[in-house]
Amino acid sequence: MKRVLFLAFVSSVLFSCQNDVKSIENSIAVTYTQTQKTDTVDTYFGTEVPDPYRWLEDDRSSETEDWVKRQNQVTYGYLDTIPFRTQLKERLEKLWNYEKIGSPFKEGDYTYFYKNDGLQNQYVIYRYKTGDDPDTATIFLDPNTFAEDGTISLGGASFSEDGGTLAYSISEGGSDWRKILIMDTESKKIVEDTLVDVKFSGMSWYKNEGFYYSSYDKPEGSALSAKTDQHKVYYHKLGTPQSEDALVFGGTPEEKHRYIYGNVSRDNRFLTISPRVSTSGNKLYIKDLTKPNSGLVTILDHTDSDTYLIDNVGSKLILSTNLNAPNQRVVAVDVSDPRPENWVDIIPETKNVLNASTGGGSIFARYMVDAVSKVMQYDYDGKLIREVELPGVGSVGGFGTKKEETELYYSFSNYKTPGSAYKYDIKTGTSELFRKPDIDFNSDNYESKQVFYTSKDGTKVPMIITHKKGLELNGKNPTILYGYGGFNVSLTPSFSITNAVWMEQGGVYAVPNLRGGGEYGKEWHDAGTKMQKQNVFDDFIAAAEYLIAQKYTSSDYLAIRGGSNGGLLVGATMTQRPDLMKVALPAVGVMDMLRYHTFTAGAGWAYDYGTAEDSKEMFEYLKGYSPVHNVKEGVSYPATLVTTGDHDDRVVPAHSFKFAAELQAKQAGSAPTLIRIETDAGHGAGTPVSKTIEQYADIYGFTLYNMGYKALPGKIKG
Repeated sequence: MKRVLFLAFVSSVLFSCQNDVKSIENSIAVTYTQTQKTDTVDTYFGTEVPDPYRWLEDDRSSETEDWVKRQNQVTYGYLDTIPFRTQLKERLEKLWNYEKIGSPFKEGDYTYFYKNDGLQNQYVIYRYKTGDDPDTATIFLDPNTFAEDGTISLGGASFSEDGGTLAYSISEGGSDWRKILIMDTESKKIVEDTLVDVKFSGMSWYKNEGFYYSSYDKPEGSALSAKTDQHKVYYHKLGTPQSEDALVFGGTPEEKHRYIYGNVSRDNRFLTISPRVSTSGNKLYIKDLTKPNSGLVTILDHTDSDTYLIDNVGSKLILSTNLNAPNQRVVAVDVSDPRPENWVDIIPETKNVLNASTGGGSIFARYMVDAVSKVMQYDYDGKLIREVELPGVGSVGGFGTKKEETELYYSFSNYKTPGSAYKYDIKTGTSELFRKPDIDFNSDNYESKQVFYTSKDGTKVPMIITHKKGLELNGKNPTILYGYGGFNVSLTPSFSITNAVWMEQGGVYAVPNLRGGGEYGKEWHDAGTKMQKQNVFDDFIAAAEYLIAQKYTSSDYLAIRGGSNGGLLVGATMTQRPDLMKVALPAVGVMDMLRYHTFTAGAGWAYDYGTAEDSKEMFEYLKGYSPVHNVKEGVSYPATLVTTGDHDDRVVPAHSFKFAAELQAKQAGSAPTLIRIETDAGHGAGTPVSKTIEQYADIYGFTLYNMGYKALPGKIKG
């Protein structure tokens, strides 16, 4: 591909205000900040493609910084005018203010759990002596002390074999770049220098001696947007500086692996290395750590499957894989010759997608049955012990612990039921409620219903619709249709405080399980990738049409929402069918499909998307739905609130900047097209509660106001 770049500005004034003031139906006037255009042009396979807002990709420039400030001034000037925005924020704060406790886990002599007292910006780690009353738990690590405004968050935590040392990572301003700190768990003192420049990494301990982690070389240029595509695995030995950390795998120029992870088996015998070129598919190597000079043995030398070690019994490896089994299976093989031709099924593939974990000498097979959890317990030879009786219909998390444990903890929730923690006796199969939240929300007043609708090509797609009981199907219910549809991600039922507030207002919340996701295995995922990506948008459009046809809502009361790949979903849907919805809410979206792979680790998304450099056919397909390239003059687009973070180094904010600029320049209708840019925030993980509450008050306020509401449709509790 040939690129030609012209940086000459067409005006000597970089920023100015447009003279035209667009008045919208509900009387709030918007005066947009003009976004300067340049004569930037790229040439793809002989086709010239203008990129007039290329300069917004420079996240370090004063011009971009000024543009962000001006856009936020316009956006907050609009949002401040919405009469019930403060009420929404107050209700969100009140409903959020309840104790939330995660599932406990044991390390050394202690049992740990995460807890948030209510409105704390970050969850706190508590612990108590195992066997003591859980009410005796005290604070172990409080991330709220990292920064006064909560913008430094805890990324991950990993304990040494004896529980005496903790390695934990932190994120600053929402960035994917991490620092790792090492703490003595008895004294709670930091015992070593901080490890820096860590990204997309776990921390896997070898005994009590050190741990494996992953990172990239620091890129040239902007740390938030420059390309990073050579992942490496290092071993950090306690008591030594990071400069002496041993490179274990990666960094070979002729073989790029964008994601590589090193994991030590629970018995410390094996190290597995799983290199990936993209977000799907991995090679797999294994090293015998009991033999210091042993090399890596190949289990898989291709990336045609997702395969990983879940446990071992001596030399017997137990693997979970979708190789020749799109819905996953569990196999066993001896490490002496672990190639696929020697694999023996322990838990064969079924029609339902499997996610396997281990604990207490059992394998727990967590299945998705139409996006709802079902759990089966097996022994290590694949003999069925029992089906685990769950508290209800919904989603479970957990079902993993050390081999020597006799009990484990798991979580359960659905769209109308807040998450609760349960203790499970591995031998008897009985569950006991550990903690249930005390929240000012009566789930008995709400209902969830799963329906199946037909997409454009005849495919049946499931969708869960949740709302107040007694909802009148009159086509006038404010509705949020939320979707993702990519990267093998499954949307399973889970409770959200923000959704609860939406439903309190009489809102409907609908979640379809689109192709591209993982709800029905690899085939379902692949059906929404590359040259089949349009299936995802068609599924989403069909979901909206179903809700309208069944009179849950109508186009005047429908909002579509999604984040990241879901932001792309919203952007593509609103540009293809702008008549279908009243409001569009794309968050941290992948909006420029011709250039996404040139930023940070974006090239690793090519399994799902393909790239504009692959072929002329792929370029034309991407350009055909790329949101930035499909905003057209003379079209009335729905009221749009684009949201992103200025520190998002996964989907760089330039995607959202360029999309918002295109909308503002070409919008023919009177609906507002605004962008809300959170400062000191990234892709979403670790966002302080205070910022999240403000964001959703803005999103819901914007949505309801543009549906024509002058006051909240539901009764806000006092």
